[in-house]
Amino acid sequence: MQAAAALHLPREADEASQDVRWMNAATALLVVVAVCGLLVAGMQRLSRVPSFTLKQVQLEGDLVRNNVATVRANVVPKLQGGFFQTDLAKTREVFEAVPWVRKAVVRRVWPNELRVQLEEHRPAAYWQHEDRDDQLVNTFGEVFDANIGDVEESLPTLHAPANAGSGESRAMLDMLRRLQPVLVSLGGIDTLHLSERGSWSVDLDNDAVLQLGRGSEDEVIARAQRFVRTLPELKRRYPAPLSHADLRYAEGYAVKLRGTTTLQDATGKPLAARTPAASPNNKTPATPLRGVNSTR
Repeated sequence: MQAAAALHLPREADEASQDVRWMNAATALLVVVAVCGLLVAGMQRLSRVPSFTLKQVQLEGDLVRNNVATVRANVVPKLQGGFFQTDLAKTREVFEAVPWVRKAVVRRVWPNELRVQLEEHRPAAYWQHEDRDDQLVNTFGEVFDANIGDVEESLPTLHAPANAGSGESRAMLDMLRRLQPVLVSLGGIDTLHLSERGSWSVDLDNDAVLQLGRGSEDEVIARAQRFVRTLPELKRRYPAPLSHADLRYAEGYAVKLRGTTTLQDATGKPLAARTPAASPNNKTPATPLRGVNSTR
C-alpha cells in the first residue's frame, strides 16, 4: 500500500504545479488588464488637461482656389475632440469635403496642434455627361465637382458617352493629351467626343470637325498623323478652310472645305473642285470631296 501511494505522489505534484501555473497566468492577465485600464483612465484624464486642447490647425500646401483663412474658418468648427481624441480619418474627410481639395494628409504635432497638408485639384478639362450637370476633370483624369465659374483659364471639353465607366475620364484625357500636339497645326481642340460605340471625333476651335473613328489609341493617333501629314498637299490644290474631315478610311479620307464643291462625271468619279458663284443670299452649301487618297 505504501508503495502504491508512493507511485501516485509524482502525479499529484504535477497537478499541483499546473494549478500554480494557471494561477500565475491568471494573475499576470489581471495585472495587464489593470495596467491597461489605468493607462486608458490616465489618457482620458490627460486629454482633459487644457494643455492638450487643440489650439492650432496648421495648413500647408500650394493653395490656388482656396485660401488658408477660408479653409480654416469652414473646417475648424467641425473638428471634435482634443489632441488625443481627434479622429484623424474623419478629420481628413472633413478637409477633403472642401471644394477644390483633392487630398488631405492630417497628423498630430505635440502637444496641441494638427498639421494638414492639402492638395488641390488642378483642372485639365470640362466633363460633359448626359446624366448630370457639367463637372471637371483634374490632371489625374479624375472627375470632381466644383463651381465651374471659378475656372478662369480656357479648357477643352471631354464629351463622354452616356454609359461612361469609372475609368473613362482618364482614357479620354490621355487621348486628348496625345491628340493635342498632333493637331496643333490645324487648331486647338475645343471638344473631344467619344460615342457609345467607341468612335472618336474632335471639334477644333476654328469650327472644323474631324471624325477619327474607332480603334485602339495608337490606331486613332496614326490616322490623325496621316491626315496632318498629307493635308498640306491638299491645301495647295484647294486652299479653302477645312470644314469637316472623315478619317475613318483605311487608305484615305474625305474632306469638306468651306465654299468649295466638287463636280462628278458620269461614273461618279470626282473632277476638279471649284468655288461656286455666290447665290443671291451669298450662302452656298459645300459638299464633301470624295476619294482623296493619302500619300505615304
